[in-house]
Amino acid sequence: QVQFVESGGASMQAGESLTLSCTYSGYIYSRNIMAWFRQGPGKEREGVAALVFTAAPVYADSVKGRFTISRNGADRTLYLQINNLKPEDTAEYFCAAGWLHPNMDPLNVLSYLDWGQGTQVTVSS
Repeated sequence: QVQFVESGGASMQAGESLTLSCTYSGYIYSRNIMAWFRQGPGKEREGVAALVFTAAPVYADSVKGRFTISRNGADRTLYLQINNLKPEDTAEYFCAAGWLHPNMDPLNVLSYLDWGQGTQVTVSS
């Protein structure tokens, strides 16, 4: 099992940038993928960026070019850099870890076993 502590959520203005952090503990080697999800008011949880340990990052179409996922293994921290924030980015952001089987969607919640508690990002226009 992997545990997370997310941080970095804030109230921002449109156009600003923000970096979310997710420090993890536990046996990460039993997982092969980590990701960031978000859940806006009245919406379903959606995957925005995934990092398969042996492949290139994957992004949702809605955030390509603005979001960057990265991981520092030495610090055991997962990051999400968000540039040019938009009001529609307002959501609770969660980090997650799981095991991606062949032909599974890396941005599908079903691929993930461990979840953080979330950090709130609010963007005003």
